[in-house]
Amino acid sequence: MKDRPSKSRPQKGRRDDVALPALGVWGTLRWAWGQLTSMKTALFLLLLLAVAAVPGSLFPQRPANPSVVTQYIKDNPGTGPWLDRFQLFDVYSSVWFSAIYLLLFISLIGCVIPRAKAHYKALRSKPPRTPSRLSRMPEYGTMAIPAGSLTPAEAVRDAAKILRRRGYRVDIRDEDGERPSVSAERGFAKELGNLMFHTCLIGVLASVAVGGLFGYSGQKIVVEGESFVNTLVSYDTFTPGSNFSENQLSPYSLTLDKFDVEFDRESETHFGQPLDFTASMTVKDGPDAEEQKQVLKVNSPLTLGGTRVYLVGNGYAPMVTVRDGEGNVALEGPVVAVPTDGVYTSLAVIKAPDAKPDQLGFVGFFLPSAAMDETGVSYSYDPDPLEPQLNLNSYYGDLGLDEGVPSNVYVLETEDLTPLNNRDLPAGGIVLDANETYELPDGKGSISFDGLKRYAALDIHYDPGKTGALVFSVLSLSGLAASLFLARRRVWVRAGAHPDGRTMVEYGLLARGEDPRLTGEAAAIRGLLAEKWLVPQGTEGQNVERADVSANTAAESGHEAGNPAPPASNDEPGKDR
Repeated sequence: MKDRPSKSRPQKGRRDDVALPALGVWGTLRWAWGQLTSMKTALFLLLLLAVAAVPGSLFPQRPANPSVVTQYIKDNPGTGPWLDRFQLFDVYSSVWFSAIYLLLFISLIGCVIPRAKAHYKALRSKPPRTPSRLSRMPEYGTMAIPAGSLTPAEAVRDAAKILRRRGYRVDIRDEDGERPSVSAERGFAKELGNLMFHTCLIGVLASVAVGGLFGYSGQKIVVEGESFVNTLVSYDTFTPGSNFSENQLSPYSLTLDKFDVEFDRESETHFGQPLDFTASMTVKDGPDAEEQKQVLKVNSPLTLGGTRVYLVGNGYAPMVTVRDGEGNVALEGPVVAVPTDGVYTSLAVIKAPDAKPDQLGFVGFFLPSAAMDETGVSYSYDPDPLEPQLNLNSYYGDLGLDEGVPSNVYVLETEDLTPLNNRDLPAGGIVLDANETYELPDGKGSISFDGLKRYAALDIHYDPGKTGALVFSVLSLSGLAASLFLARRRVWVRAGAHPDGRTMVEYGLLARGEDPRLTGEAAAIRGLLAEKWLVPQGTEGQNVERADVSANTAAESGHEAGNPAPPASNDEPGKDR
């Protein structure tokens, strides 16, 4: 039996006298910075940012629909509060989403700066020296210039002029020697495009951040004849940026003079479908500015005070007067009705919190062109207001508006209210045609349908970063195209004198990376050289001529193009490839 190795005996492949140095605080920070600024980390963070944005489309977001979020938490008492704790109702302003965003921003900056420095040094440096074995290049050729035509130095200078005209940076070496050569390089725009793409990606992120910090958006419904002034209290809903200040609001105003809708009246299959929406407006850029007439359409927003005003909806607003039990006017004016179908059957909610002795509420439908089916149910047969009608149920009691709790103006909570009118009560429902008045039961008051107006739903956006985002996006696409379609190439041409008086020329081409067009470039350069030196394009140098050109290099004379030798120095093309 073999003896077991002693515990004190050193194990194979391990030395006890070698200890790894401790990184320390500074070393750990440098290692962490290197990991963060690697391209692999940047790609991972970009993917992580896309994944982190998914909950924003799965769950309602508080900045866009606060009432929907409140209702969601109320309907899901088990999961709703936990989702709220993890900020899944405020995804794009959450701590974890902002952390990913900032890390991606820093990672891209850390990736771009070192590469930009290296590219700057490459731009200022000369093309690499001519390799000793041009026959090892992917594209290689030789040419023979008749005796007495050119010296090797003159041939190299001609080649340099031709390459310079094709956009190469050239450098002539050993011009006074026996074997002068020219080194040429082009395609720096490829790396420049790559850098521009990543730099502009940083610009896009910065522009989006500026828009999120200092921008705002809001919604407003404007009825015909009414005005909107760009102040904070005038908005129906308002979503400010993180660093928004009320001083950013430009003091412009607009008035909806008339709203026209054109419906299809010719097609049998699409009869009654809307064709065009036109909002005629009077706008003022400031309190002392002159009034201007402008037209707002669906795909033609207005630009006022740096904001964009979009037309996103429309409908009817019945003119209603509600009197309370004491005969006083509790509510008077237009009531916005929300369309529910293509013929503008609209939900109408009317709240009169000032009514006395009891607050009054009404809920029902507005029908632009009312008709009744066989079962006695009213419906609208056309979107135009041919026979406008209000069908309402009425309630009285506490509307819950005095408690300071936000509520939806288009919803009437009837749980704590007492019904006055509906189809199940002896009084029945309220049916009002235009210019009619209905007296409520029990002396609770009355309601009148006084007329009809249209309204326009406006969406107002201010994004100070949108111009920068557009510019950087276009530049990034241009840089991406340059990095994909441009090629980095190097060309070397070397000349030497043959004992019989001819000037022998050899050339080689090398691409940095894959370049399927390198063969065409080699053919183009050979054609230009042949045209310059009046050499027939069919003349090909033989292997013996390669040896003649390299006669002074004994180490090269034994290598053919089909049997390349390994590179002998760092100047060889094998390193570049």
